[in-house]
Amino acid sequence: MNNFAIAIHGGAGTLVKGLMTEALESKYKKALKNALETGYHLLENGGSALDVVEMAVKVLEDSPLFNAGKGAVFTAEGTHEMDASIMDGKTLNAGAVSLVTGIKNPVALARDVMEKSSHVFLAGDGAMQFAKSNGYVIESPDYFYDELRYQQWQAIKGSEEFQLDHSVKKDSKFGTVGAVACDKNGNIAGATSTGGMTNKKWGRVGDSPMVGAGVYANNKTCAVSCTGSGEFFIRGVVAYDVSCLMEHKGLSLKEAADEVIHKRIMEINGDGGLIAIDSRGNIAMPFNTEGMYRASKSSSGIEEISIYK
Repeated sequence: MNNFAIAIHGGAGTLVKGLMTEALESKYKKALKNALETGYHLLENGGSALDVVEMAVKVLEDSPLFNAGKGAVFTAEGTHEMDASIMDGKTLNAGAVSLVTGIKNPVALARDVMEKSSHVFLAGDGAMQFAKSNGYVIESPDYFYDELRYQQWQAIKGSEEFQLDHSVKKDSKFGTVGAVACDKNGNIAGATSTGGMTNKKWGRVGDSPMVGAGVYANNKTCAVSCTGSGEFFIRGVVAYDVSCLMEHKGLSLKEAADEVIHKRIMEINGDGGLIAIDSRGNIAMPFNTEGMYRASKSSSGIEEISIYK
């Protein structure tokens, strides 16, 4: 039987070590463990990689601690605009949504785009129409209200600044959640979901919903979910770049992931991290920031839940 495994992340860059209290760190680790165990339990019982990444991301979207789903940050207009994507390594099918509001679990909507439409990527009003036609309940803004997120927005509201999630200085946290998994049949999948940037304007979209940039999965190589400075991850086509280095240069999963995060993305001043898995259940979780909320577990006995380096 194939070695099976799952890795998840809740964003790269973190609250600066000095600002992270023991109580808060414990809350984050508990939330990560909850998502990890939910996904791993499904894998153990023969669940498909695709079902597993969707379920793990949903658990993270339901936590107000992460900038996705319930914890989504406020835009310049005081609304929540969310993005998500999912990809199946077995078929190369993918689905993505961007600029959706009131959707409790954007990753589920992304999967429905993949399975219930002939498209890959729906955005804005069209994505919302698709959601309604598929019976999605549109939550009221109260569901997404979080006092910390509101205060973050108030601090820079009306200015030209934007902020990447939990940070005091604007570059210390990129809020995205994601999961990658390899199931008992050796199939792999990846999913990513985000609430974007605090005070973002003009319908800004980052790498999270973009296939090849924020997510990618191919049984021949790897499944990847990214978190970082989205503009740079789009320019670097980061998720596909890891796969490409494995396919065309013969690099191992770890070598390819390290090359992209510690060298290629840094050459264009990008920061962040990624989680990746191959069809043998090997895992890589590199990042070039102070930390990355991350966790992994495999049938070979590896288990990790970490925030800092």
